[in-house]
Amino acid sequence: MSTTTPSSRPAAAPDAASVTPAASPRPHATTTEAPHTRPGPDRPPRTTDSRTRLVLAVLLVAQFMLAVDFSILNVALPAIGDGLGFSLGNLQWIATSFALSAAGFTLIFGRIGDLVGRKRIFLGSLALLGLASLVGGLATSPAVLLAARVAQGLATAAATPAGLSLLTTSFPEGPLRQKALGLNGALMSAGFTAGAVLGGVLTELLSWRWAFFINVPVAAAVLLIAPSVIEESRPAERPKLDVPGALSVTLGLLGLVYGLTQAGEHGWTDPLALTGLVAGAVLLAGFHAVERRVAEPLVPPAVLRRRNVAWGNVLGLVAFLTETSLVYLLTLYLQKVLGFSALQAGVSFGVLGLGTVVGGLLAPRVIAKTSTRSALIVGGLVQAAFTAVLLLLGTAAGPAMALLLPATFLGGVGNMLVIVGFMVTATSDLPNHEQGLATGLATMSQQIGITMGTPIMSAVVTAIGTSATTGILPAVKTAIAVNAGLALAAALTAALVFRRRTPRNP
Repeated sequence: MSTTTPSSRPAAAPDAASVTPAASPRPHATTTEAPHTRPGPDRPPRTTDSRTRLVLAVLLVAQFMLAVDFSILNVALPAIGDGLGFSLGNLQWIATSFALSAAGFTLIFGRIGDLVGRKRIFLGSLALLGLASLVGGLATSPAVLLAARVAQGLATAAATPAGLSLLTTSFPEGPLRQKALGLNGALMSAGFTAGAVLGGVLTELLSWRWAFFINVPVAAAVLLIAPSVIEESRPAERPKLDVPGALSVTLGLLGLVYGLTQAGEHGWTDPLALTGLVAGAVLLAGFHAVERRVAEPLVPPAVLRRRNVAWGNVLGLVAFLTETSLVYLLTLYLQKVLGFSALQAGVSFGVLGLGTVVGGLLAPRVIAKTSTRSALIVGGLVQAAFTAVLLLLGTAAGPAMALLLPATFLGGVGNMLVIVGFMVTATSDLPNHEQGLATGLATMSQQIGITMGTPIMSAVVTAIGTSATTGILPAVKTAIAVNAGLALAAALTAALVFRRRTPRNP
C-alpha cells in the first residue's frame, strides 16, 4: 500500500482490479487511536465482536437516515406548498436548497474531518441535522423551512464522508471492509428508495411535518450511543487547509449543481442554467490549477492519478445518477400514465429497495470470489439490461406492474453490485490518513450523481416534449433508453479501464 504524502512524488497509479480484496493494510501509524483498537500489519483491529457490531450498527443507521433525507420530501412537496404558501415556481427550492449544500460542501467537510477528527465532525453534524429537522418540522414560513433544508444539507455534507471514513478505518482492507461497505451501500441506496415510500406514508397518514420530525429521535439515539463506542480517527500531523482549493471546488460544485437543477426545470437553453454550468466548469478548472501549485492541496494530484480513485468515482457517479433518476422517471410513468397516487407510486418502489438490499448483501461475496472488476462489469450489464426491459412498458396497469416490479428488483441488484464495487475500488490501496479524502471524493460522487440524475432526465423529457396526442410515455421511454445506455457505457468502461483481474481469494 502506498504511503505517498501530498508533497512527494507519486507512485505508479494502481488499477482497481489489481487491488486484492484480501490484501493486508499497513499499520495505521498516521492516525491517533485508542491502544486496544490499533491494528497490526496483518490482523484486524482488536475489538470484541459485539463492539464491532455496535460500531457498524451505529454508523449504518446514521448513513441510512442521511440517505432517506434525499427523497423523503419529494412526494410531500405539494402538501408543503399548500401548507406554507410556496408558489409553484419556488417549490423546487425545497429540494434544490438541500441538494446544493449537500453536494457542494462534501469534499471540504471530508477534508476537515481528516484534520480535526472524523468522530468530532460526525457527532457535530448529526446534532445539526437533528436540530435542523426539528426547526423544519415546526416551520411556519417558506424562509424558515428553506433555512432548515440548507442546514440539513450542510449536516449531510459533513456527516456522510465522516461516517464513511470511520467505517473504512474501523475495518482493514479485505473481506471485513467489503462486507461493511456492502451493507453501507445497500442501506444508502435502499434509504433513497425508502425515503419516497416513507414520505408518502407520513404525508398521507399524519402530516408532511413528520418527514422532518422522524430524524430527531434517530439522531438523538445515535448521539447517545456513538460517543462511547466509536474511537476518534485523525492524522497525527495536521496539514494546513487549502483555502483557495476549498473555495474554488465548493463554488464550482455549487455552480454545476445549480445549473443542472435549472436545466431540469427550464431546459438546457435557460440563461441561469447556462450561467451556472459555465461558472461551475470555470471554477473547477481553476481548482485543478490551484491543486497543482499549492504545497498542501485539498486533493493531492497524486491521489487523482490513481486509476482506482479516478475511474472508481466516475463509475460511482454514473451508478447513482442512473438509479435515482430512474425513480423519477418511473414516478412520472406511474402517476401520469397509470394514474397512481403518490402513496401508491412510493410503495411500488419498495421492490426496487429490496433489490438494492439483496445486491448489497451479494456484492461482497461476488468480489471475494472474483474481483471488484467483475462486480462493476456484471452489475452494470445487469442494470442496463433490466432498465432496457422497461422500454416495453405500456398503458395497461396490470401487465405494466408485472413487468416493472421484477425488472426494478433485478436492476436494483445490478446497481448495488456497481455501487459496492465503486466504494471498495475508490477507497482501496490508500493510507489511513487519506481515507477522509477518499471517502469525501466517493461521497461527493454519490451526492452529485443523486443531484444530477433527476435534472438530466427531466431535461431529456422536456426536450422530447409531450402533447395531448402522444402523452408523456414516449418522452419517458426516451429518457429510460438514455438511462440504460449510461449504465451500459459504465460497464464497458470498467471492462476497458481495469484490465487486470484480481486473483481469487483463497
